[in-house]
Amino acid sequence: MGRTSLAERLVPDELWELFRRVVPETVVVRPQGGGHRRAGDRECLAAIVFVATSGCTWWQVPPLFGPASPTVYRRFARWSKDRVWARLHRVVLDELGARAGLGWSRFAVDSVSVRALKGGFLTGPNPTDRGKNGSKIHLITDRSGLPVAVAISAAHTHDSLALKPLIASIPPIRSRRGLRRRRPDKLHGDKGYDYSLLRRWLRSRGITPRIARRGIETSHRLGRHRWVVERTMSWLAGRRRLHRRYERKPEHFLAFTAIATSLINYRRLTK
Repeated sequence: MGRTSLAERLVPDELWELFRRVVPETVVVRPQGGGHRRAGDRECLAAIVFVATSGCTWWQVPPLFGPASPTVYRRFARWSKDRVWARLHRVVLDELGARAGLGWSRFAVDSVSVRALKGGFLTGPNPTDRGKNGSKIHLITDRSGLPVAVAISAAHTHDSLALKPLIASIPPIRSRRGLRRRRPDKLHGDKGYDYSLLRRWLRSRGITPRIARRGIETSHRLGRHRWVVERTMSWLAGRRRLHRRYERKPEHFLAFTAIATSLINYRRLTK
C-alpha cells in the first residue's frame, strides 16, 4: 500500500475536509538553496490517527507514512497547543447536528479511570486500582452513545466535582432547523452524581436530572439508558492510546481523547 492510499484510508476525504476547516494555515518558507519538502498535513494526520488507534509510541510510526517520527510528534504537539483537536471534535458535532444525528432527549454521563504510567499533572492515586497513579476520563454522550463532551482529571477526583464543568463544556451545536443547542432535556447518571445541589443546578439550566438515589433506588433502573455511555467508554478504550495514559502533559492526553471522540462521531456521519 502506497503512502497516498494509506493516508486516504486512515483519513478519508470527508474527514480531511473537516480537518482543513480547523487546522491553522501554514506558511512555508523555504531556505535559500532548496531544502526538504515540508511533510504534508494529511500524511501527518494519518500517522497521528495510527498512533491513537494502535497505541504505538511515536518512534514506532512506520516509515510508510512518509513523515519522520519527530515530525509527526512536533505536528501533534503544535496542533494540540492550537486546540485543533477540540475544534475538530466540535466541527464533527456540528455536521451531526445539522443532519439531525444527535439525540437531545436524554444524555448520559459517566467516567472511567486509566493508569498513568509517567505521572504528570492531573494524575493521582486511583482508589479503584490499589492507589496506583492514574487519571480519570469524564464523558457525556447523547441518547445513542455519541460523545458530546469529554474532560480529564486526577483519578481520585469525585465524579460529582466534574459534572458542572463537563456540562458547561458542551459547545453550541448546530440543529437541522432552528438555533444552536447545548442542553439536553434529561441527564442520566449513577449514584456518584446524587447530590441535591447538582440536581438543583441541572434544573436551573432546564435539564431534568435522572440520577439514581443512594439508599433508595438501584442503579439497575436506569441501566437501559446509561448503558450507552458505558459502551462508548469501551469504544474509547479501543483506541489503544487511551488504554493507559502515556503522556506527562495533560493537554496531550486530552488531545487523544478528542481525536478518539472525533473518530467515533465521524464514523456515525458515514453511515
